[in-house]
Amino acid sequence: MTLILATHDQLVVAEWKGDWQIVRRALPGMNVTAVMAREGVIIAGTTEGLFRSGDGGEHWEAINHGLTHPHIRWLAFHPQISDFELAGTEPTGVFISRDGGDSWRACEEVAALRDQFKWWLPYSPEAGCVRGFAIHGQRAYAAVEVGGVLRSEDGGQTWGMAPGSDGEPAFREPRPGFIHADVHSVEVHPASADWLFAPTNAGFYRSLDGGVTFERINRYGYTRACWPDPADARHILIGPARGVDSDGTVLETRDGGETWLEATTGLTMPWPHHMVERFTPIGDEVFAVLSNGEVFSTRTETIAWKPVLPEVKGVKAVCQVTVS
Repeated sequence: MTLILATHDQLVVAEWKGDWQIVRRALPGMNVTAVMAREGVIIAGTTEGLFRSGDGGEHWEAINHGLTHPHIRWLAFHPQISDFELAGTEPTGVFISRDGGDSWRACEEVAALRDQFKWWLPYSPEAGCVRGFAIHGQRAYAAVEVGGVLRSEDGGQTWGMAPGSDGEPAFREPRPGFIHADVHSVEVHPASADWLFAPTNAGFYRSLDGGVTFERINRYGYTRACWPDPADARHILIGPARGVDSDGTVLETRDGGETWLEATTGLTMPWPHHMVERFTPIGDEVFAVLSNGEVFSTRTETIAWKPVLPEVKGVKAVCQVTVS
């Protein structure tokens, strides 16, 4: 197995040889914010645009034709359609490619919503950002900070607000059935395009009707990361904190959110100054990228974390390379 780690100053390629061993470093000096791999091709998103490698990360080319916002925040591909990629940017933008990244088209309706609602970021002068995508057949979702949840009915080609997200970028308690506007990521369960999960500034939300209505099923606090078990939608991991990067933990439910228990075996707690930034499933494990740049992984039947390549600093995202 080959693991790609996007970091604050490079991209790292590692292979499993009884343990993880670094085999290559690439894009030196680049702030790599997102990475995805499919059919042997790696696409890395940076604060300076997009780069692609077809040889395991040895050689790279810039692929920015049509990309008008170079600051990439997240990347995804359509799981059922080859050469269909999506890029989320800061300021808020969704760009899609139907040719493997050779060219990109801006989804102008997203820019129109951004300007209409005046989306924003608390830590940047830019007008919001897209922090995550989730795709299930013809249904797709995107997480907007600070703006809410976008929904697509054509697999990610065009977008509008999810009915349970009003688009107002306000840090206030949402109306019943609505989601908080500060959405940090989004996941859809493989069993149904209607089963949606979203961590926010004010807890963890679930929708069972495709984003028409939302229910907050965990109120621990500020949350950026979640992982719903593809084999059992009642089994969920979240990475909440009491505040931004403060007093973070990992919680687990196996009954759909009725009860939550700490799932921190193998982690050195407490975390006074960091939290989970992302959960990424790879093989039969879940990888947790922390906001301080550390990475841990666990098998999912019993949560027991172990460090992954602790010598690699400033990790922001991970993905697996598979060959078609």
